Amino acid sequence: MSALLSRRTVMLGALAAPALIRPARAQGVSATDVLGRKVTLPAPAKRIVLGQGRQINALGLIHPDPVSIVAGWGSDYRRQSPDTFARYQERFPAIETVPFVGDGATAGGFSFEQAITLAPDIMVLSRSLAGTRTGPGDLIERFEAAGIPVAVIDFFLDPLKDTVPSLRLLGRLTGREEQTENLLSFYEGRLRRIAERIRDVPAPSVFIHAHAGGAECCMSPGRGTLDDFITAAGGRNIATRLLPGATGQISLEQLIISDPQVYVATGGTHMAKQGGLVLGLGVDRSTAEEGFRRLLAKPGIATLKAVSEKRAYGLWHLFNDTPLHVVAIERLAKWLHPERFADIDPTATMAEATSFSAIPLDGTLWIEP
Repeated sequence: MSALLSRRTVMLGALAAPALIRPARAQGVSATDVLGRKVTLPAPAKRIVLGQGRQINALGLIHPDPVSIVAGWGSDYRRQSPDTFARYQERFPAIETVPFVGDGATAGGFSFEQAITLAPDIMVLSRSLAGTRTGPGDLIERFEAAGIPVAVIDFFLDPLKDTVPSLRLLGRLTGREEQTENLLSFYEGRLRRIAERIRDVPAPSVFIHAHAGGAECCMSPGRGTLDDFITAAGGRNIATRLLPGATGQISLEQLIISDPQVYVATGGTHMAKQGGLVLGLGVDRSTAEEGFRRLLAKPGIATLKAVSEKRAYGLWHLFNDTPLHVVAIERLAKWLHPERFADIDPTATMAEATSFSAIPLDGTLWIEP
C-alpha cells in the first residue's frame, strides 16, 4: 500500500512539475497620460507612431536609439527643426526610411489613414494635436475604434505641469523607466534649485521677441509656454497684458513704450533664410554673434534701455518643445537675477543634460553681450 502511495505521489509530482516551471505570462505595462487616461499595453512598445515628429526630442532623452522604435512620425520635425533632424540623421541613418504620417503641426495636416496602416503598438499624440486643453479630440476615438491604443503627452501647452507625467508615461510604455527616473531627478532638481533662489525677489519686466530678425517686429508669446519659462525664472512677461492669446504680434511702438528691463530674442536655424537670429545645434558662435549684432542694431530695438544696459540676450527657440527647457529656464534665471545665480553655470547644466541625449547637443544655444 505504501509503495502504491509512493508511486501516486511521484506521478502527481511529475504532473505538477510543468506548472511549477512554466514561465509566468508577460505582464502588461500601463501608465496615465496628461488627459488622465490610463493606457495599457501587453508589453513595452516596439512600434510607436509620433503624431508630431518633434516628440522624438523627448524620446531621445530616455532611449539610446529612439529611431529603432519609431514606426512613423509627423514631417513637422524635419521642417521646423532642421538642426536637430540633421543630428539624428547623422547618428541614425535609418531615420530616412521612417514613413511620415502627414505634417503633424495641426490636426488638418495629420493623416489618420497613413498612421493606422503602420499598425503601431501605440499612437502618441501631443495634447495640441489630440484636442483642446480641456479634453480629447476626435483622433483618440478614431484610433481606439481601430484597436490602436493612444497616449497623449505635452511639452508645449503646459510644459511645467505636463513634462513629468509625459516623460514618465513614455518611459513606462517603452521599458525605459530607469533612465527616465534619472532624467526626472535631474529635471526636477534643477527646477527646485531655481525656485528656491528666486523666492521673494522682485520680478523684472521681460519681453520675448520670438523668431527675431525675420518678419515684421514683433512676434511674442502671451500666456503659455515661454511665458511659463519667464515666470519660473523669476521674471514678468510684459506681453501677457498686451496679447489676448498664447501668441501674437506686438508693434515696435508698443515695445518701445513698454521699454522692458530685459529683452530676449529667440532664433534658430529656421531663421537663416530670413536673415534672422540663427542659433541652434551645430551653429558656430561667430554666425550667432553676427545675427545678434544685426538684430540689436535695428531701428527701434537699438533704442531699448535693455540694449544700452546690456540686458539683451538671445535664446534657441526650440528649447520650447522639449524637456531641455529646464536649461533655458536656468539660463533665463541667471540673466534676470545674476546675483542670485553667480555660482550657477548653465553650460555645465547643458552638459549634464547632454549625457541623457541620443544625439550631440553642441552648438550656440544662447548668446549675450
